Amino acid sequence: MQSPPRTDPPHVALRQAAWPTRRAPRLLYVAVALLLVFGATVALVHRPSTAQRASDLRGFLHDMTTAIQSCAGGVSESLTALHGIESGSSHQVTDAIGVAQDGASNCSLANSMSIDDLSSYQVTESLASFHLATVVEGLVTWAQPDAVNVQTDIADVLAARTPQARSKAQAALDQALRALNAQRASVDAVMQHAITSTSAHASPPTLPG
Repeated sequence: MQSPPRTDPPHVALRQAAWPTRRAPRLLYVAVALLLVFGATVALVHRPSTAQRASDLRGFLHDMTTAIQSCAGGVSESLTALHGIESGSSHQVTDAIGVAQDGASNCSLANSMSIDDLSSYQVTESLASFHLATVVEGLVTWAQPDAVNVQTDIADVLAARTPQARSKAQAALDQALRALNAQRASVDAVMQHAITSTSAHASPPTLPG
């Protein structure tokens, strides 16, 4: 008697394969390469021209002038008031002291919104090579403590009632003016270099001293 034919599938021995390895698809490599090329192209395309940098620099100088002009104006008025009293062309000592005190207050970060805004000013990337961030920091320092000190000392000189007190106040004022003028020269040098390099045909903020 014959056995019935088998209908189950034939046995096939399984092969032991090595652990599967994940291969990055070729499209991934292509995409990365395209991104690198795109990034380099964008950098070249957006490299600012000299004309663009000059335009950006003029905008920067305008912003600096706007931010510092109120404080600078106060310093100028305070010095004018002092010279008026010293020359005898004015005898309004109390008014002159008030001008100097108000000017000092107007140059402080706590009381001047424009100086406070200046302290957080961000220089546009196209001007990065000129290190104008040091100008921003330098102008803030020119305002406070330098301009504050000058005007406070002017008020002290005007308020002095004895030769000794006046001499001491005058010595402090002379020292404060030297610091103010040195700071002005420092920031002016950086700005003038940028102006010359870009042929911007502009001027730095006018800072008295």
